[in-house]
Amino acid sequence: MPAAQPAFRKTRIAPTPSGYLHLGNVLSFAHTAALAQKTGAEILLRIDDLDQQRIRPEYVQDIFDTLNFMEIPWHEGPRNIHEYKTRWSQMYRLGSYKQALDRLKLQGDLFACICSRRSKTPCTCLSQKLPFDLPESSWKLLTTNDNIEVHSYPDEIITARLPADVQNFIVRKKDELPAYQLASVVDDLLFDIDLVVRGEDLWSSTLAQLQLAKKLRVEPFLKTTFYHHPLLMANGDQKLSKSAGDTSVKWLREQGRTRTDIYSAIARQFGKNEKINTCYELADVLGL
Repeated sequence: MPAAQPAFRKTRIAPTPSGYLHLGNVLSFAHTAALAQKTGAEILLRIDDLDQQRIRPEYVQDIFDTLNFMEIPWHEGPRNIHEYKTRWSQMYRLGSYKQALDRLKLQGDLFACICSRRSKTPCTCLSQKLPFDLPESSWKLLTTNDNIEVHSYPDEIITARLPADVQNFIVRKKDELPAYQLASVVDDLLFDIDLVVRGEDLWSSTLAQLQLAKKLRVEPFLKTTFYHHPLLMANGDQKLSKSAGDTSVKWLREQGRTRTDIYSAIARQFGKNEKINTCYELADVLGL
């Protein structure tokens, strides 16, 4: 008999409205929906909108349009732009993010940094002990080289360490808004998420968030289960980008493509020449 599926409370779909959603986003959403169905989890729609300079109303609307057109379900979260603006924006949770930042600062786990992300010289801000209220400074987490345990779906525990390129990562940006890693951990805790589905390119983010959760001493997040799915690549070796218009669902819809056309096109990228009608069929064909 096949092994019983683990059970989870809730997972999430967390798009960023900084461009039109593309086939890679749909692939990730399909995996999320399929795993939720298999494990009894509900799905939260969380719109990650802390990068305020890049957010545009048409990109937010595209999230709802794409999910509805592709028949991707969700049980909690906004159903339209009005609900998003009046209740669900991350800007309403700034107080919770600040509490986490204050705790890290009080514990001595943060340092201020004035380096540019484009700088090629080693950062020396930690040794300078810069004041936290220094204008145009970001706050970074003082990371360690400890082993990190990742609960990987369905029932594996993987031990790894934080990669060198993610050491001392940013938790508060120069615009004084929380960075993605911190906001994501806080949100997953607030919404009781215990299953996270994401692309394999975000493995380092998983490790960063688990180390951050360890610093915050939030045990529930450390027990979160992660599933990292293969990526849909452009030209064989390039990750899809929201700037590549011809892979956006919006562009494909405007060309007259149906939901079945789009799911089937994703399957062909993985060598599966089958007619795919739903997100569940796509995940099944891809071996989830």
